[in-house]
Amino acid sequence: MSSVQDLTGKTAVVTGGGRGIGKAIALALADAGADVAVVARTYTEIGEVAETIRGKGRKGIPVTADLTDPGNVDSAINVIKFEFGQVDILVNNAGGATDRSSMEKSSREDWLGAVRLNIDSVYMMTLGLLPLMVKGSKIINVGSGMGHASGNANSSYRVGKAGAWMLTQCMAEEFWDKGIDVNELVPGPVLTDATKDVMEVGGPPPFAPSERVKTPEEVVPLAMWLARQKIGGPTGQSFSLARRPL
Repeated sequence: MSSVQDLTGKTAVVTGGGRGIGKAIALALADAGADVAVVARTYTEIGEVAETIRGKGRKGIPVTADLTDPGNVDSAINVIKFEFGQVDILVNNAGGATDRSSMEKSSREDWLGAVRLNIDSVYMMTLGLLPLMVKGSKIINVGSGMGHASGNANSSYRVGKAGAWMLTQCMAEEFWDKGIDVNELVPGPVLTDATKDVMEVGGPPPFAPSERVKTPEEVVPLAMWLARQKIGGPTGQSFSLARRPL
């Protein structure tokens, strides 16, 4: 008997879904039969993704929101509630950092902003959508190997992703009796708009010579495996595509 399920008729929400990993996962979910709400700040990007999803015969909803702003998040939740009524899969993918400098050289505004984006967005989107989730719903929080290790730069991103990993474990504990599974997906280095200035596909990133930079599409199979798990599957775990110990 298969341990995974088909996604036909399921509803999914993907944050940071206008580009990169989020876009790749959103399109794969639609290919698997799910209706998808794509949430991000830039309407032109999520509008194109939603249009592509509709072209696949699924419902595609673009939802514009700054996920560090509680009011924006509340508005996004209301749109999703109106359009779907139920959420089977939540992919908290939005995250990142613009400042890769040392803490000493960091901007207070940028540092705190990165921590808020990587932690607050996961907390607020999950809290807001929780009433729409049912037994068997899945939450996939896209993390980072940097959230599992210290370093001499990128501290805001490391702290934000470390907090999101702890939040993943707390959610798994708290939502266990609801039958909602919560796991972290660590993609390893991936070429995106945020990393293309320092990485190229197939080569090692500057911070980890053992790694290989992947395309966003290479993250999809693991995300889909997590999304398709039946009730009683893994929860509170970190699943990694990295080529270094976490």
